[in-house]
Amino acid sequence: MRAVHHADGYPTNWPKDPAGWLSDGDIVGAWVGCHDERVVGHVLLARPASGDVAPTLVPAGTPVAVVGRLFVAPSARGHRLGAALLGRAAREARRHGALAVLDVVTTDSAAIALYERLGWRFLAEGQQEWGSGELVDVRCYSAPSGD
Repeated sequence: MRAVHHADGYPTNWPKDPAGWLSDGDIVGAWVGCHDERVVGHVLLARPASGDVAPTLVPAGTPVAVVGRLFVAPSARGHRLGAALLGRAAREARRHGALAVLDVVTTDSAAIALYERLGWRFLAEGQQEWGSGELVDVRCYSAPSGD
């Protein structure tokens, strides 16, 4: 995670407790990606939290689960681990009868390109509160059907 933070600026604000940050929230599930017998990626799926923007952008009454904490170490990129982790989270959301949604800071062009290349549907831009009152501009997406 530290290598991703140094290379990409994610997470935007380095957490005081990185392990706690990876397991924060009302988690439905979490998965890791491995390459050369090392853990090199992570994703989680959680129930919406107060203030999450993406869940508010789907039709009323649509059950949602929020994808978060997705990253792949720079040294392990190019092996479709990010796509595999996203797919796993989306399938798990569907298994629970929910639609997977996510948000990404508008400046993270690599992540945006990944989501769009994988068929995630752009919902809208908005502002999400991160940390103690910090507002960031985000793009929100929902999982493609039949992932």
